[in-house]
Amino acid sequence: MSKTVETEMQELQKRFPAALDYLTEIFLLHREFGQVTNSKLAQALRVSKPAVTQAVSRLKKHKLAEQDLYGTIRLTPTGRIYASTVLKRHYLIEHLLIQKLDYPWHKSDEEAQRLQGAISEEFTQHLYEAFDHPQTCPHGNPFPGSDREKELVTAPRLADAPENSPLKLIRITEIGEAVDGLLEFCHRHNLHPGRIILVIKKEENTIYTGCCDNQEIPIPMEIARHLCYALE
Repeated sequence: MSKTVETEMQELQKRFPAALDYLTEIFLLHREFGQVTNSKLAQALRVSKPAVTQAVSRLKKHKLAEQDLYGTIRLTPTGRIYASTVLKRHYLIEHLLIQKLDYPWHKSDEEAQRLQGAISEEFTQHLYEAFDHPQTCPHGNPFPGSDREKELVTAPRLADAPENSPLKLIRITEIGEAVDGLLEFCHRHNLHPGRIILVIKKEENTIYTGCCDNQEIPIPMEIARHLCYALE
């Protein structure tokens, strides 16, 4: 990223502190669902629809977003650059917190949210090299533009997994990370990316899984919808 772009982001943050949060959420929602509306954005950010309308209007004035007649929001090329930059910083801060500072895995997303706008591009690149060019965050979400981005984003969800087949957890969605208590639940039951599990049975609101240590874990369906897997 050029010094000009970094300076532009800093200036944007001074004038419109919530801009980067909106840009990254638009990016993530589009990556996850293929389209973004005011309602989805308001729900994801836990703000009112009028607040979203005002924010999107400001993003449009800065030429960072566009909105068509049907209400679909898209980032401009510059908006995508800003969002990708922030996400890369966020993911690398999570790696720093967990791998080097032994910060709790399930708390790193919230802390990285506070820090992502404060580090420089030089430090971002230093972290990227120090962690050997990671392709995902510690929760399995892919870096924008990584080789595994499409594979991970389109991976099936545990809620739809077949019974009695070994599965490897590979991702907890960004949308899921924002669900109250979800990361703490996953951490408590060691449901981290890389964990091998087996779906034993499904009920309407719960999916029962077993692990190699013979521990049975009942997972609420609203959590299972945010856990992605690959067949072993």
